[in-house]
Amino acid sequence: MATFRIAVIVGSLREGSFNRKMAGALAKLAPPDVEMHQPTIATLPLFNQDDEKDPSDAVKRMKEEIRASQGVIIVTPEYNRSIPGVLKNALDHGSRPHGQSAWKGKPVGIIGVSPGAMGTALAQQHLRNIVAALGMPALAQPEAFIHATEAMFPAPGELDESTRKFVQTWLDAYLTFARRLAG
Repeated sequence: MATFRIAVIVGSLREGSFNRKMAGALAKLAPPDVEMHQPTIATLPLFNQDDEKDPSDAVKRMKEEIRASQGVIIVTPEYNRSIPGVLKNALDHGSRPHGQSAWKGKPVGIIGVSPGAMGTALAQQHLRNIVAALGMPALAQPEAFIHATEAMFPAPGELDESTRKFVQTWLDAYLTFARRLAG
């Protein structure tokens, strides 16, 4: 059975973030033929177009990991009703220089966890605009705006039962979508 590689981009740098926990849970829910890996975005320099001709090793590494994947899942918090700067920085690096985007054509699933009542709805809307401009087909339905509680993560990589069922349904829909487009 061939391995289906998914790059999971976590839009939070904090080790104990809800979104990092969700990324770990997604990896545990994935079927055996799916390999999920998290390209490092924490070490990327701030995007500067002057550096495009000689990108840093961190940028090269991230772009290689994206290119080696059949799909991308972005797990993002919502900061000030939008996406975190570190996530935007990674998207910008991966898309440049013009004509050499690592993102183009990669099927993307967007999910996010936040203690706010609306989950990450506004961040995801902004992110959908960005990925459309990057040429990334995005899973439209189901959407996954998850209101976080400490109880939803009973152990590392684990979700409470109702959250697990919902996230499994979302992940199954994303993988069906991504396999269809990647095939």
